[in-house]
Amino acid sequence: MSAIRLLVLGAVRQHGRAHGYQVRNDLEYWGAHEWSNAKPGSVYHALKHMAKQGLLYAHETAPSTAGGPPRTEYEITDKGTEEFFALLRASLTAYDQKPDVLSAALGFIVDLPRSEAVELLGQRVRSIEEWRSSVTDYYTPEEGPESLGHIGEIMNLWVTQADSGAEWTRGLIERIESGAYTFAGEGAPFAGVLAEGEENPYATGEHHEGDSH
Repeated sequence: MSAIRLLVLGAVRQHGRAHGYQVRNDLEYWGAHEWSNAKPGSVYHALKHMAKQGLLYAHETAPSTAGGPPRTEYEITDKGTEEFFALLRASLTAYDQKPDVLSAALGFIVDLPRSEAVELLGQRVRSIEEWRSSVTDYYTPEEGPESLGHIGEIMNLWVTQADSGAEWTRGLIERIESGAYTFAGEGAPFAGVLAEGEENPYATGEHHEGDSH
């Protein structure tokens, strides 16, 4: 599973309608260019590709005030919204995804009802525990990795990461159940995107008013 699809769909959905530079700017604002594959070229490619798939609707707009070429603004479709939530749910429950996929899902977890977020994270813990049980059929951590030679360090790494992942997830569940954050249906959503023209303190490139992507 790729984090870029979830990130781009989520950013467009939060804006309602956004052009490529806005989406790129938001992802840099979230730091996604550091912890995921959300580089500028990947963002623009994902927008165009998902428009072809019917997940986004591409609006051709008038030329910018700076005199550049027309920009394309994107709006999420019903099909795109279904894909967004499917990716979000899958990314929260999967225990074997790359860290960027879980990080992307955490950025949009409050788009779900609180009770559903808790249930999905509970599924993730159960998946981790089931995986751990299957691994320890071959490797018992109490024996130490040396019992399998240096290859035992691989299983030791996996089991340690699984344990820490389960512990972290249980902590997040407790925080959510205790009332942390504002979830869907509970009030004004968290404003995680930049307004048009708002300066991004984490931007890595120059803002081109005539950006046609």
